[in-house]
Formats: sequence, C-alpha cells, structure tokens
Amino acid sequence: MDDVIILEAERHRIQELEFEELQIEEEVGGLDATGAGSSDDFTFNTFLASLHTYLGEVEDTHHRLAFLDGGAVLNLPLFFLEGVVLFPEATLPLRVVQPNFISAVERALVQVESPYIVGVVRAYRDSDSDNRQLRFATVGTTAEIRQYRRLEDGSLNVVTRGQQRFHLKRHWIDVEGMPFGEVQIIHEDIPLRTPKDAFGKLPPLSNLRSHRLSCVPPSNSSSLGYGHNDSDSDTNLEESFDSVLSSAGMRIHQSALNSCYYGYNAMDESTSSDDDMLMSQTEMRSTRSHLSESKGPLYLDTGKNVDNTTSEIGTSSDLAKKGVGSKSFWKNTDLNQFHKAPRAFWPHWVYRMYDSYCLAERAADMWKQVVGAPSMDGLVRKPDLLSFYIASKIPVSEETRQELLEIDGISYRLRREIGLLESFDVVQCKTCKTVIAQRSDMVVMSTEGPLGAYVNSHGYVHEIMTLQKANGLALIGRAIVEYSWFPGYAWTIAECASCETQMGWLFTATKKKLKPQSFWGIRSSQVGDDTR
Repeated sequence: MDDVIILEAERHRIQELEFEELQIEEEVGGLDATGAGSSDDFTFNTFLASLHTYLGEVEDTHHRLAFLDGGAVLNLPLFFLEGVVLFPEATLPLRVVQPNFISAVERALVQVESPYIVGVVRAYRDSDSDNRQLRFATVGTTAEIRQYRRLEDGSLNVVTRGQQRFHLKRHWIDVEGMPFGEVQIIHEDIPLRTPKDAFGKLPPLSNLRSHRLSCVPPSNSSSLGYGHNDSDSDTNLEESFDSVLSSAGMRIHQSALNSCYYGYNAMDESTSSDDDMLMSQTEMRSTRSHLSESKGPLYLDTGKNVDNTTSEIGTSSDLAKKGVGSKSFWKNTDLNQFHKAPRAFWPHWVYRMYDSYCLAERAADMWKQVVGAPSMDGLVRKPDLLSFYIASKIPVSEETRQELLEIDGISYRLRREIGLLESFDVVQCKTCKTVIAQRSDMVVMSTEGPLGAYVNSHGYVHEIMTLQKANGLALIGRAIVEYSWFPGYAWTIAECASCETQMGWLFTATKKKLKPQSFWGIRSSQVGDDTR
C-alpha cells in the first residue's frame, strides 16, 4: 500500500512540474548520424510518455498472472484493433467507450479461468476486395489488465501489457454483444545454442607436423588431437558423439576430418602467417566437402546451392588475389575462428547463423546503430525477449510486424529482424509511396522506444513512430493541447500532401525551453515497406 501511495505522489509531482524546468532523467541520446541529435537537444522527460498520463489517474490491479502452459485452450474476451499489433511485454493503453467492450473488460476482471486477461487481435481491411471487408489475423497476443479507471460517463481507461502469443481458433459474439474467442496458447521454443561438442580446439601446428611420416588418415577424431590422450572425459565425449551418427553421417563426419588431416600434412615449414592461411583454406575445403555430400534442413534454409557456396567461399587463387596471406590481412583477422575443427556435419559459421545468442548480439548492435538506443546487454542474454522487443518497436508497416508476430522460432524471428534492419532506409506513405523521412530522422521520445501505442479520447488506438523531421506533409487545423500523448506538446493533424491520407501529427512544444521544439508522430498503419 505504501508503494502505491508513493507512486501516486510521484505521478502528481511530475504533472505539477513546469515543463520548461524538466531535466531529462534517462538519457536517450538522440540519434546521431544513424539516428537523432545529441542529449543537449533534449529537455523533455521521455519517462512521461510511457506513463500515459493523458488517461488521468488509474488504479493498479495488483494482479500478476502466471504464464499459461503452451497448448492450453481457453475462451477470452477479444479486442479487434485496426492498425495495432501487440507483442509480449509491450504496453497497450485502451480507452473503452463502447458498451459491449466495456462489458468485455468487466467480464475479464471477474472471470475465474484467466482473470484480468483479454485477447488482442489485429483487424485489417481486405485490399483485394471492392467492399474492403474487415478481416482478423489468426495469431494474437494475450494482454493482462495492469491498471484501469472507470469514468463518470461509464467509460473505462485501461493500461494492459502483452503476455503470450496465441492462435485464434474461432470467434463469436455472445448474447450480450461481447466479442469472444477460443484461443490456443502458442508453445514458445527455447533459444538455440551451438552444441558444446560440435567443435574442438585444434592442437598446435608443431604437434600436427610430427605426424607427417604417417600417410594413413586417422580412424577416429581423437587421433587428430581434439583432446589430450590422457583425458578420459574428452575421449568418451568423442566416442559418444560418433556413436549417435548414422552411417551416412559418419561418412560426412569422417570426410571433414580427413580434409583437416590432409590439409595439415600439406603444411610446410614457412612462417606462422602461412600456417594460419593454410588452416583457413583447410576449413574451407572441409566446408565444401560437407555441402557437397549432405543436404540437411540448414542447407535448405540458406537457399544456396553447392556452387554458390563454393563461389562465395572462394578458391586458393581467389584468396591470393584478395590479398589473403598478407601481413595486413592477418593483422585484421581473428585467427581463433580458424582453430576449430568440426565434429559435426556443418562448419562453425553455419551454426552461428542459427545460434540465438549470436543472432541476439548482432540484432542488438544493429538496433543500436539504427535507433541509437542505450545498452541492451540485459536483453541479449534473453534472445526470446529481445526478439519480441525489436519486433514491437521496429519502424515498419503493420503487415510486416504481424508477420514477425506469426514467426515460430526465436532464431528465425531474429534473422528476419536483422534483414529488416539492414534494409530499413526510408519511411514512405503506404498509399502513394511518397518518401516522407529517412532513417536518420528518427527520434526517441519515450523510454519504450521509437514506436509505441497511444489511444485518443474517442477510443482509437494508434501505433506511431517518432521523427525529428519529415517531408511532404500538410497540416490540417489548429494545434490542440488537450489529451496530448506527450505532456508539454500540442498536436496538429498531418496529411500526406500527395494523396491526402492522414499520416499522423505534428507535436509542437508549448514552452520555449522544452526541446525538441517539434517532432512528428507517424502512424505505422499508414507506412509502407521500402521494397527498393
């Protein structure tokens, strides 16, 4: 109870502060060349936007539901929202004004099976039909009611948080007019990690050269020196690995080992840099041997044939032309990557393509470059949460974000997000394809990131991305201070100057000392993906 009193007092204190005296509490460094200005350009407290103070005082439900088991089937009140894709861990504010949805919230607060839980599903208009029929996505997210308040007119202000994905099996309207649906909770996989025994540390080259008199390839992996001969644990590990391979798998595995062995036999007594270069070429020959003899699931997913793979890796002559072997080349190359011998079907780089933790590091680095976000080390250690976080904030169209929600598999979702971050360059109108902003125009105005959900006084939820500048937009009407999503800013409706589609709003500061003095909020539902 004391915590609640303190929280409410803090909310009142923030609201009563003069906005020109606000000091930024949490640095959201503006993006630099890849994202927004410096921290000197900000005096706005980005924490205010995440509080959704425009909803007024809301009461905490003090209820936190344990996660439901994957595969569980249950009936939930449903919210079908146009232009909104809710992800686990994302915040969704609601202004409930329609009687049937008010009844749905009230039912959720008292239901026994899953109290305080509603289902959120994206609704969209069928662009292929003339009548623009309203359709519903088949994958949605459960939302837990964290805060709510009943107003004098009977409407409700609600703050929810995404919990778990589900498949929508069927939906209906009950006798009281409430939308309901039968949903099945999706069983989430665990992050993938490269098997510990898939690769072994190679011995020093001097040890390998001692075997040059022998022309018979080793019969098992221990002969290559993956472990010490006096280490029973390493020997048992290798034997256990070999024992689970099929006959075809053993041939592939032995081929890789033989490639490594003969590569070492061919080594001369030249410089250490030549040794490292030959080791690199040996691993590449082993890679080609794997790819030419096996076509497993990972091979099919990469979408590359053997010829393409060989051409990408390159031959010895190709490497020489590119300067491989020169001192400058090896000085800038991490040689540790060449000191691992494969004990499995695929080389090390293939496993890294699907290692959730490697992908999480790469996605976090790219996100920081694009958005200018602070350190994400905590989320990198939780690839599942990171994949949902990026999906909920990435500035792409709602169709693409729905696609991300429907992807099963953490690694596959992260790979798709990395591809989107690599290709993301411009923000354009969905209707007429007019470019209205560049990636470098993004600015973070909320602690929740560059894209977030907000609800207006009429109950319409909008997911908007914030930009420090935009082109090709026309302002409609006057600036309004009431019900502003960003305290201290007035909002003005903005339309695309070419097709007159409402793209979002211009937010202008009401105080001279509040920075930035203006920024744009663009609706993600009106943004088209850059396909160039």
